Amino acid sequence: MKGRVLIIDDEAEIRRNLTVGLKQEGYSPVACPDGISAIHELNNARSEGIAYDYLITDIFMPDIDGLKILKVIKSRYPELPVLIITGFGDVSLQTTALSEHNTGYLDKPFEIPDLVQALEELSAGSTAEEGAVPALETPAEGIRESVSAYLTVKITDPDRSMPIYKALLAMKGIQSCDAVRGDVDIIILAKASSEEEIKAIFDRVAGLEGLEVLSQSRVERPQLDRDVGEFIKIYSDIIKRPAETTPGKQPGMMSYIIVDIDKEAIQQIFTTVFFIDEVVFCDVIEDGTKLVGMVMGQSGMGSAPRIVEKLNQIDGVLRVREAKIVKLEE
Repeated sequence: MKGRVLIIDDEAEIRRNLTVGLKQEGYSPVACPDGISAIHELNNARSEGIAYDYLITDIFMPDIDGLKILKVIKSRYPELPVLIITGFGDVSLQTTALSEHNTGYLDKPFEIPDLVQALEELSAGSTAEEGAVPALETPAEGIRESVSAYLTVKITDPDRSMPIYKALLAMKGIQSCDAVRGDVDIIILAKASSEEEIKAIFDRVAGLEGLEVLSQSRVERPQLDRDVGEFIKIYSDIIKRPAETTPGKQPGMMSYIIVDIDKEAIQQIFTTVFFIDEVVFCDVIEDGTKLVGMVMGQSGMGSAPRIVEKLNQIDGVLRVREAKIVKLEE
């Protein structure tokens, strides 16, 4: 046997053709239809002492694109040979893919001999050669995790809009405060060390004249499989989190998205939202029945409507609303 190959591609015909072709060439292939199933397969194989010698992945898939999978896989298995395949590539994608160590690139369509040649041009390696895996952070003993919650507000006295907004910005415990266009006027994210402190913040907000508090929702941990949660944590640490700043301070931010979901489908929906490049963060609220995310665009045009359209096509998404951020002051 020339080696075990993990294939990730959302097209059934391609998975079938690659599986049959690689078997005929002496490889042992396993094919997965999306990133989540591939994550499970890698972790299950590791727990059983089985190593993969190659990874072949498409770039554009419904949940996690191949370049993001590549980043996390390379952080864990730096020597694993990876071949990126795509029918919609360009020079930029190819350059990004090839910037990773021991990674190849192949445009679709191709023949099996082309695939085998591309694999053989990569250096030997496997998932048995695990690198320095980023440790999952756990709260130190005796230290409680912080509590975050969203508060939505309606301005009942328009003449006091700016004084109210400035008072909220200056209020201790409020991490971000954004004026928006939509069903509400202001979305607030509060952070504190306890539920009691969060309640105190909300009481101070409700005590301001000229506004009505419409909703209060604590941020919850998403209910994800351990493998997927670990993958997201590693991706956050090595890619997403270093690029983030305080939510309300990022340049180019334009919209919140509020997604009503079937909580049984939370893993698929949360993962899809989390891995959209323009989504800066994604939080779970209301017992797993809603997601709140923030969308960033270069010029503020196009990103949110495209994301709303994409989310509306996912099974389990019940409704998607956009709340555009209004800049009241620089």
